[in-house]
Amino acid sequence: MTLKSILVSTALATTLATGALAEGLVGIAMPTKSSARWISDGESMVQQFEDAGYETILQYAEDDIPNQLAQIENMITNGVDALVIAAIDGTTLSNALENAHFAGIEVIAYDRLIRDSEHVSYYATFDNFKVGVQQAETLVDGLKERFGDGPYNVELFGGSPDDNNAYFFYDGAMSVLQPMIDAGTVNIVSGQMGMDTVGTLRWDGAVAQARMDNLLSAHYTDATVHGVLSPYDGLSIGILSSLKGVGYGSGDTPMPIVTGQDAEVPSVKSMLAGEQYSTIFKDTRELARVTVGMVEAVLEGGEPEINDTSTYDNGVKVVPSYLLEPLKVTAENWEERLIDSGYYTMDQIK
Repeated sequence: MTLKSILVSTALATTLATGALAEGLVGIAMPTKSSARWISDGESMVQQFEDAGYETILQYAEDDIPNQLAQIENMITNGVDALVIAAIDGTTLSNALENAHFAGIEVIAYDRLIRDSEHVSYYATFDNFKVGVQQAETLVDGLKERFGDGPYNVELFGGSPDDNNAYFFYDGAMSVLQPMIDAGTVNIVSGQMGMDTVGTLRWDGAVAQARMDNLLSAHYTDATVHGVLSPYDGLSIGILSSLKGVGYGSGDTPMPIVTGQDAEVPSVKSMLAGEQYSTIFKDTRELARVTVGMVEAVLEGGEPEINDTSTYDNGVKVVPSYLLEPLKVTAENWEERLIDSGYYTMDQIK
């Protein structure tokens, strides 16, 4: 056993020794603490599971696939009744889920689809295709508002190719943008399109910033960027740093329209500063609520609430899902969406 595995086992044993279980024990595997939204997801689930009478084990793998596998295997060994997994790489968990199945453990895929396994009971997420549609719609709204009728020079960024959601975001956005590209209203100056080209491994903002640097030096010495499709706030901040580095947003050079997702605090502040144009809000409290309801239902022998039985084919089965509604956020409506809903306090933003 590796030192990492020993430490994980020790942590789990300590958790289990803290007291008698109520309704059961739920293992929660989150990908990373480097994104504020995953911290919020984890905290919301722990609170709601504990309010419902469950004990929880919450662990973050810091985007290390072997670490997440070790964490999940140790949760199985230590007798969890259900697993809630937000996978780092949705294609790497088949063996672990088979072990969970033989141990009688229910598995809920959380926000990211787990692929290539029949042992996924349900999937709780947002309408990810709609997220992409909304990102493109806000991009187009911003382009019209800031740059008139076009044509517009735009660059495309995708999410991590090992995250199934990234393809839904991209396809949703392209359902809006492709007709405009075909009509000549939107011009992809670099010619770089498709997830195999524009994907950003691990949703890494530094990787996005480096790619934007390269795009600017290779394709925009004599052209102006009007917009950038960014699927996640962490990428948006990197992209904006690159743009600001060559003078966008200063003097007579307006900031391009840059989209985002997850309504992270730095991006909300960026919108209020006139830099990032929009983000997509996914209320993690609601996603936690749906997930807790799914776990309660399956552990009590019932049927959880689902609203989609066709969209999410994981390569082995269509996983019954519950899709929540995402919300567009801009400088015009951020207070209503994020403060009035209680998701943030004003002190966190200003």
